[in-house]
Amino acid sequence: MIEQPLTPADVDFVASLHSDDAVSFIVLMQPRGDQDRLLRAIDDVALGELDRAVQEAEMPEGHADGEPAERALAHSLDALRATGSEAVGQLVQRHPLDLLRSVVEETGADEVIVLTAPHFVEEFFHRDWASRARHKVGVPVLKLFSHAADEPPESQQG
Repeated sequence: MIEQPLTPADVDFVASLHSDDAVSFIVLMQPRGDQDRLLRAIDDVALGELDRAVQEAEMPEGHADGEPAERALAHSLDALRATGSEAVGQLVQRHPLDLLRSVVEETGADEVIVLTAPHFVEEFFHRDWASRARHKVGVPVLKLFSHAADEPPESQQG
């Protein structure tokens, strides 16, 4: 589950998690919506990214990180396929965790990877996707933080 296009560093890291096995990905993308602007601004301030906090107010409604969600999903799928993995995906409009649970059940997925930017407020209250997914999907949930291409990816498992 992602909320923005995968960076090359994200793709390399995710693809390397099971480097000896054939891997297939089902990518569910739910871009952060306009209703999350305040939370995103708080996260940006907490990370010391004041310029991004100001940009949250200037971003047009329905805009997902400067790029239409369909194009972001297609970019991410192409990047995963370029590693030799199978990858399919879809945009999530409503009830992301219900859809995630049904995908896990229908495909027999071994694990769920939630790759997002840090969301301090949601994480503090355990309302982030990974925390909530752990109670719904019945398989291990790995939470990864997305990074810019020049930063090494880090993970947090819990």
